[in-house]
Amino acid sequence: MLQSGPALSEGSHLTVDDLRAHAVRDREAALLRLSLHGERFDVSLSGSKEGDELAAVIPLDEMTPDRLTALSRFWSAATGRAVPADPRITPQRLQRARQMLRAVDARETGATYRAIAHFLFPQHENDPSSWVGSAIRETTIRLARDGKKLVRGGYRALLRRPRRER
Repeated sequence: MLQSGPALSEGSHLTVDDLRAHAVRDREAALLRLSLHGERFDVSLSGSKEGDELAAVIPLDEMTPDRLTALSRFWSAATGRAVPADPRITPQRLQRARQMLRAVDARETGATYRAIAHFLFPQHENDPSSWVGSAIRETTIRLARDGKKLVRGGYRALLRRPRRER
């Protein structure tokens, strides 16, 4: 969330006009989807007018570290610096999320776990005689189970850094 802020130092400041120049979609006056140096960002402008210099508002809760990371990435993109990789979703987590959604879609259309495994893991044999004790079978079942959780609202966890349960 961004709002009008004071000019604290000399130099360049991010303004509402700067953001609107990079808007891909302007859903409402206060909600913008931006494209900054190849990265997409959704921002909320609270109580800001055209030309105002901006400040970030970060709520202090369990999501604060994630918000600070997102703000750091946003600032890098807005100032033309290299944007660090998003630590919230590693390439492995992204690949697994894709597999989970494919498994859920296949189960919804009536596909068997064995048919899903054949599609997701074509390099592995899954003949009927070894299927029951196969590690690929267990992996496929877990992908479908976890995919259902993702579809039922668990996708929000993708927006958080991996962390241990307390």
